[in-house]
Amino acid sequence: MVCQICKACLTSWQRAWTDSGQAQQKGRAEMSAQTSAYASDALTGETVDVVVIGGGAAGLNGALMLARSRRSVVVVDSGDPRNAPAEAMHGFIVLDGTPPAEILERGREQVRHYGGKVVFGEVTAAEPAEAPDGGDLRFTVTLSDDRTITARRVLVATGLRDVLPDVPGLAEHWGHGVVHCPYCHGWEARDEAIGVLATGPASVHHALLFRQLSDDLVYFTRDNELDENTRERFAARGIRIVDIAVEEVLAADDGSVAGLRLADGSVIARRILAVATRMQARTDGLDGLRLPMEDLPDNMGRRFVSGPAGTTDVPGVWVAGNATDPAAQVGASAAAGALAAAHINSLLVTTDTDAALNRATTG
Repeated sequence: MVCQICKACLTSWQRAWTDSGQAQQKGRAEMSAQTSAYASDALTGETVDVVVIGGGAAGLNGALMLARSRRSVVVVDSGDPRNAPAEAMHGFIVLDGTPPAEILERGREQVRHYGGKVVFGEVTAAEPAEAPDGGDLRFTVTLSDDRTITARRVLVATGLRDVLPDVPGLAEHWGHGVVHCPYCHGWEARDEAIGVLATGPASVHHALLFRQLSDDLVYFTRDNELDENTRERFAARGIRIVDIAVEEVLAADDGSVAGLRLADGSVIARRILAVATRMQARTDGLDGLRLPMEDLPDNMGRRFVSGPAGTTDVPGVWVAGNATDPAAQVGASAAAGALAAAHINSLLVTTDTDAALNRATTG
């Protein structure tokens, strides 16, 4: 059970819905950036209470809550957070404007301060393990260097990968001149010449959100249907529509975005390009957990299915952050990790008490 205060928090949080270089796959670019490796904690081989797969905001905040509850916890961090290309994180009070790498470094320090461990590595397998006498759950997580972790519970906080449309020159500017979130990057894009590259139906509302930030906005349909009602609405807001195919993104001498070259040879100058990416939950090494997944509306990607406090249909496994809530910003992901951790600890307390009672009874 979750306390009444936590239930109130849950109700509030539920209302709110992270590969070095660039890659091209099946006509789309899949973007992330890997951070530098850092000192990794040693594994003792003992069974821990919780293994957290993912070292972003959700995973670290979940681990922090668990460690502060005196739970033994190990965070496995692959070191490639979704927001690594960004210069700063925005939209989170107090930490607004802080570089993402600094937030994660401080987060790891805080988890370690309370006795938690952070391991730099990649998960290649995660699956249920044979339970000991007494029947409590066990899971085994295997890393790419063949180290293993045995845990009683699992918190999946792997985040997601943003998949960009396959437009030459686009991926090189990801996280700088090419952005996706008006709340993460909007203020910095204010009053700039913005271009919205349509990727599907969701791009219509995306354009209206960015129109709030600048009077100079051009919508590139890229063969996506745009009905007359939407065209009228765009015209009313002064949004110019371009139906000619986009050939490439052009760079300025300073490396920033200069504009777009179209199929007819013309060039439209733009300083910022907004793209609604396809968001794919990171699932590497997690097949053995058999977590349910579902497609996002309008072909926007795929996520892990979760319930209140990050619960899943798999006993002993929770999921938090962008892996299940693609629209969550850093603050919301951190809150989700904390809530899942509180729920995990609460259930472990009940399990531990039942086991103690059983030992006393059979004593």
